[in-house]
Amino acid sequence: MITCVVHYTIDPAQIPAFERFAHEWMRLVAAHGGIHHGYFLPAEGASDRAEALFSFDSLAAYEQYRTRFGVDPEFIAADRIRDESGCVLRYERTFMRPLLPPAA
Repeated sequence: MITCVVHYTIDPAQIPAFERFAHEWMRLVAAHGGIHHGYFLPAEGASDRAEALFSFDSLAAYEQYRTRFGVDPEFIAADRIRDESGCVLRYERTFMRPLLPPAA
């Protein structure tokens, strides 16, 4: 399993747009074989930081999902929310492998 952690710097004035963007990506990840663990939005402290975590069975499965970027109309529409609202100022992806608790 590979987990993608996306670190966002967001515009705090555009949180409703960011939430629309996030809901679309949670739906798309799930529809294309991934597991979305959610978006984590500011509650206290820095108001311009958000995180997202989602997993695929392998890096190859993630790469298959990525082939839809810039091609699939639903992916393009989801990115349009970000681009037109300016809700995301910048982001970076980190790929991690989870260390889970042992089975009971």
